[in-house]
Amino acid sequence: MSGFASLRLAFSAAVLGAFLCCPQVAAQSAAAPAQTITLGPSGLPLPRFVSLKSGRVNSRVGPGVNYSVDWMYMKAGLPMEIVQEFDTWRRVRDADGSEGWINQSLLSGRRTAIVAPWQRGKGARINLLDDPQKDASVIAIVEPGVMGTIKSCDGQWCEMTFDGHTGWLAQSLVWGAYPGEHVKN
Repeated sequence: MSGFASLRLAFSAAVLGAFLCCPQVAAQSAAAPAQTITLGPSGLPLPRFVSLKSGRVNSRVGPGVNYSVDWMYMKAGLPMEIVQEFDTWRRVRDADGSEGWINQSLLSGRRTAIVAPWQRGKGARINLLDDPQKDASVIAIVEPGVMGTIKSCDGQWCEMTFDGHTGWLAQSLVWGAYPGEHVKN
């Protein structure tokens, strides 16, 4: 993992910890004015989340087939964050913080997410709940790093499906939806 990815994951974990231990901080952040939306050349917002259409997708060092392949993603549906656009190419970032260029034809608007990737390998378990409430019944226990499909997010909770099990997770525990973002898949 790159130093940037480690720093990004550590920062995400620290922010999550602040939100979980200090509800007043979360309330103040929720009350903060919305950020200005930046539109890319495609007319769509930047940054934004998408997913991979195919199980074999090349990530290149630049926006074109003449640039070398830096990485090959092998999992269809993997969430990616588009951070830049150039012609038909999208600069994307994965959950580990790695960036590269992928042709737009290999990306889908279907929303997926990875559960708390910053907690991978730490023995954490996350409860998938039957209702969007902290005290709701547990449907399943999900390990950090597991990928699921987002059905919807209301800004605080995401309804997601994992291997046929559908339930709710705090939106702060998923990488694939921005804090406060409303999603309807």
